Amino acid sequence: MKFITFTMYDVAKFAEVAKASDKNSKIPGQKLLAMYGCMGKAFDGQPPNTIVAISIRETESAEALGAALLNLSFAGATAWAVPVMEMPVGSAEAELKKFQK
Repeated sequence: MKFITFTMYDVAKFAEVAKASDKNSKIPGQKLLAMYGCMGKAFDGQPPNTIVAISIRETESAEALGAALLNLSFAGATAWAVPVMEMPVGSAEAELKKFQK
């Protein structure tokens, strides 16, 4: 299953979060597909000097996802994952019809 993972942390925690992120790449049952860093104010009300990292990962189990989020949390980050459904470009209407049956 694919997830978009949001990770927010103070810039002072960058080294710890980067180390945890590297550790996450070795967890079996998951694959990091893409990672993005927001250089500006990603969300309204976010404290100054907050980094927001957005990643797309594929996991085989809840345990693999939980282990990755826990590593980030121990490093001082706030992390949450949102499941996503992949749809081919230009096929939203066809996908919708599949789910309406």
